[in-house]
Amino acid sequence: MAEFGPNKNAVGPPVAGWKPASGGAGMSLEAHREEPVSNGNCGAPDTVRRVQTESGSESPTWESTGPAIPRRSSLIKDGSRAGRDRKKTVSFSSSLSEKKISSAADCIHSMVEGSELKKIRPNSRVYQRYYLLDAGLQALCWEPSKKESDKARISLDSIREVRTGRNTETFRTSGVYEQISEDCAFSIIYGEIYESLDLVANSAEVANIWVTGLRYLMQYGKHALDMLASSQDSLRLGWLEHLFSSAVDLDEQEDVEEGIRLQSAVKLIQRVNPGVNSGKLEHRFKELQRVRDRMCGLSLDNGSAFKDHSENKKITGRNERVTKQEFIEVFHDFCTRPEIYFLLVQFSSNKEFLNTKDLMRFIEAEQGMAQVSEDTSMKLILSHEPSEEGRQQGFLSLDGFTSYLTSAECHLFDREHDIVCQDMCQPLSHYYINSSHNTYLIEDQFRGPSDISGYIRALKMGCRFVEVDVWDGPDDEPVVCTGHSLSPPLILRCVLEAIGRFAFVASEYPLILSIENHCSLPQQKVLLHHLVRIFGEKLYTNFPEEAALYLPSPNALRHRILLKGKKLGPGLCGEDGEVSEEDEGAEMCQRMKAASSGGMTPGGSDKDLGSKTVSLTAQPNPAPLPPKRLQLLKELSDLVSLCRSVHFIDFPTSSKSQKPWELCSFHESLAVRLASESPGDFVNHNKHFLTRVYPSPMRIDSSNMNPQDLWKCGCQIVSMNFQTAGLMMDLNTAWFRQNGNCGYVLRPAIMRQEVSYFSADTRDTVPGVSPQLLHVKVISGQNLPKPRGSGAKGDVVDPYVYVEIHGIPADCAERRTRTVMQNGDNPVFDESFEFQINLPELAMVRFVVLDDDFIGDEFIGQYTIPLECVQPGYRHVPLQSLTGEDLPHAKLFVHVALTNRRGGGKPHKRGLSVRKARKGRDYTALRDLGVRVVDEVFKSAAPLLREATDLRGNMQNSVAVFRELCGVSAVANLMQCVLALGSRVSGPEGTPLLLFDLRDHYPILEPQGPLPDVLRRVVSTYEMMVQASRAVMELSTGIYDRILHIQTTAMEFHEKLQSLATKEGLKGCKISRALESFSWNITILKGQADLLKHAKAEVQENMKQVHDAALTGNLTKEGAGLRRVRSQTRRGPEDQAPANARGPSA
Repeated sequence: MAEFGPNKNAVGPPVAGWKPASGGAGMSLEAHREEPVSNGNCGAPDTVRRVQTESGSESPTWESTGPAIPRRSSLIKDGSRAGRDRKKTVSFSSSLSEKKISSAADCIHSMVEGSELKKIRPNSRVYQRYYLLDAGLQALCWEPSKKESDKARISLDSIREVRTGRNTETFRTSGVYEQISEDCAFSIIYGEIYESLDLVANSAEVANIWVTGLRYLMQYGKHALDMLASSQDSLRLGWLEHLFSSAVDLDEQEDVEEGIRLQSAVKLIQRVNPGVNSGKLEHRFKELQRVRDRMCGLSLDNGSAFKDHSENKKITGRNERVTKQEFIEVFHDFCTRPEIYFLLVQFSSNKEFLNTKDLMRFIEAEQGMAQVSEDTSMKLILSHEPSEEGRQQGFLSLDGFTSYLTSAECHLFDREHDIVCQDMCQPLSHYYINSSHNTYLIEDQFRGPSDISGYIRALKMGCRFVEVDVWDGPDDEPVVCTGHSLSPPLILRCVLEAIGRFAFVASEYPLILSIENHCSLPQQKVLLHHLVRIFGEKLYTNFPEEAALYLPSPNALRHRILLKGKKLGPGLCGEDGEVSEEDEGAEMCQRMKAASSGGMTPGGSDKDLGSKTVSLTAQPNPAPLPPKRLQLLKELSDLVSLCRSVHFIDFPTSSKSQKPWELCSFHESLAVRLASESPGDFVNHNKHFLTRVYPSPMRIDSSNMNPQDLWKCGCQIVSMNFQTAGLMMDLNTAWFRQNGNCGYVLRPAIMRQEVSYFSADTRDTVPGVSPQLLHVKVISGQNLPKPRGSGAKGDVVDPYVYVEIHGIPADCAERRTRTVMQNGDNPVFDESFEFQINLPELAMVRFVVLDDDFIGDEFIGQYTIPLECVQPGYRHVPLQSLTGEDLPHAKLFVHVALTNRRGGGKPHKRGLSVRKARKGRDYTALRDLGVRVVDEVFKSAAPLLREATDLRGNMQNSVAVFRELCGVSAVANLMQCVLALGSRVSGPEGTPLLLFDLRDHYPILEPQGPLPDVLRRVVSTYEMMVQASRAVMELSTGIYDRILHIQTTAMEFHEKLQSLATKEGLKGCKISRALESFSWNITILKGQADLLKHAKAEVQENMKQVHDAALTGNLTKEGAGLRRVRSQTRRGPEDQAPANARGPSA
């Protein structure tokens, strides 16, 4: 695949008195013309070898060389990537001495100097040209060109719009569309017939410079620089002068010109930007002081020896102080983030600040918050704007905007999930349960120490399943330890007291205490005494009714402790009895003995033993040990009620004989094998019964399995070694944050419904669930530290970012950015990725930051989050260390969007299908069972399903076409479409050519006079969208009711389906297939009905967004429906959080 390359540092004619900006530096235009286009920082992984630079008949040549950036062999590996081959792609960021772009004047200066850009033609040809502004700031020129010099230019007066991204017809129909980065592309729409000049910059920053500068010049004309010079940065400048003056007062200086102490200046900047390195600040101040010394002629050999010693001493003292100008310059260098400046001017109507209307538009259209007003904006300004002048006038400066974007309000994690937000009244088996393995161990499984702190830490982290292995101890006091190992024991009484004290500190929902009992009868009585004395009424001992089909809910079991363990059979009345003993440590011991039998003597050291454990995975599986028998105390057996341990035989046996309160434990290898061989059966088993999975006995080092391998099968209790940090614990910890960290997460509906079809190993779309597209743009990083285990000298890093998706196999994916060389302070990546998510409820997003030039350790930081918790929009991601602690001030700045979902909306997370043309539309097929009476019922649903698919598809296609004509990207919502449209509908005298009449439920777009062709197409496309939306609203309810009626009719055959199949002559596998097809069909009917209901809600939300955007953009007819509509999907800041994010299962 070809790619658009990096800036070759071309520079146009210098402009006297102007400082060079980052748009280019140092190389003649002539030197550029003969150079090939090289691989760069804004495109796909391959290289463009040559692009035609002269107009002619030949097409440009695109050659792809070298492999793409290699993928890791596995998503679940914890270890270093040092062993794999890597291709390093490089982006050179600006050093401290380079000027940062932080104003429109900087952009205009850079444009006058010029940049090398690529011009995309409708015939897919690509031409490399040098573009620059003329000296009078009145026209855009380019060279070389076959046109005469006076024709190779576009007058700024003729420019109607500057559009970002690949959002013109030329771009969309270009054969090189996929090779162009969205972030590097922009278009200039000009002339009476709306012609487009489509350009691709060598970096996102260069594209932003041109877009920002052109928009300013469109608004202010050739006097833009004069206007900017008189008003530029007045808010920031006034605030910094006040900040500096207050520091002078604290230093007790009488003369402001004397400056402030160096350390005071450093602390002042760190107060605003805490993450900046004090050493770098001091170094920069001293650089400026040396420049000041040279300018003042402070040299000992310059003929100034006649000055007296006291004056020299005074000058030396002044060198240890910072002047106001130096302070402002260093503040600008360290606290200005160009990527945030470009975002600010995009929404500020070409001002250097946001007013209340601008900010309202940003938080509504981009951040997805509904029910906002100018009062909402004013509250944010008062909270974040540092300057008194800005707060008084209702302006948010660049520093205030940066403060807002880095605050908790713009965190990627949705704070609605900080509290319990799911339905907690479902049966216990419908939840994932946060679970630990051998909770008392704090290192490895064989030799590592035991400690009560293991229980305390796990319970504080929201763990709701802890393990207690009880053995006979000295002095008739049972102990807790792993049998057959060298780990020291803990006194049982102390363990239970710690559990009792911390059981409900992090969560009020039930705690399951797994008792692996190896005690003699006398010590079982001691165990019983401790349990009853310490836990008292918290112990839940009520036995469920024999006819119960499900366990009680977490809500019904609040503040209760459930014991999981062996239980005597019903035949024994008042007598102790014998049960099979649970001994999960026996297999580990057996493997240890096999590993150590080759040459180890009884006197061998722990070090010798450790060397043997390394090769455990290479040992053949030993023969399974026969189960031992254990005498069980009757009173202890009676304490076990809802979590009775039973042995697993196979799924058919469990289906026939297992009770809901009986629980099977699987070791990891068996569970993974069952998930591979019988994924559908495993999911169905877990709809009714609790399943516990514990790590393989081979994991002597306490490493962890991938919990998502078991969650996708519906396994509720996946026991993790909480003491071992890494990818797997990152997934587990993040997963359980989504429901207030209460230890319980409701499983996806398709895993809970009585009749549904879901295969855990699916690598395709999920029936009844339409895929979503997740768009992630990694913009920049801040304050990235050196890896903790790095052996490299200094603190410079070469960071790059992996974006990973974890979920069902069809969703697992990863993409990486290029490397930014030698910049951990504020590396700019500006790379966008797209992922298809087939089961959003089970998907997680993980950001991993690594060092590309490492010695010993490459890991910088990570952040993992369930997709359900992601807030779309511009967000900061706080990075965490390998052990889960927040890294001080280390962040990523990203933009996240989900298609068919407004930025930030929460309830409709399932989304709607990806856009497809009707001619090639996919219709989901129902399956034949081979049972005539049932097949007839399902066949009656086929035309309804086609009609429902067409209704949704037509509506979504019409929205997509309208979005394209509005010139916005595929991730934009309708509010952003209308706001973008508002910028280009002005007539000759500034009056709008199009206005909305808001009196109807469906806003009407009315021309206000003759329209150019492009706007006539916009009006007709909008009318088609409204028509398709009306059809959804008027027809969807009837179709929805008829589909549900067919589903209800079909479900009447569910109980007798097997006998009906037998009467039809089906046997064996054919009956199994008929049952599976029945589940498939019911899942399709339920899923399509839900999607139709969501489509209706989407139409309501779309019309609401058009209505509100028309008001915000002043595109309404006078007095016509001037009232904001209440959002259907996203609560505003004053609204209450919903009781549940996921409703009860059907």
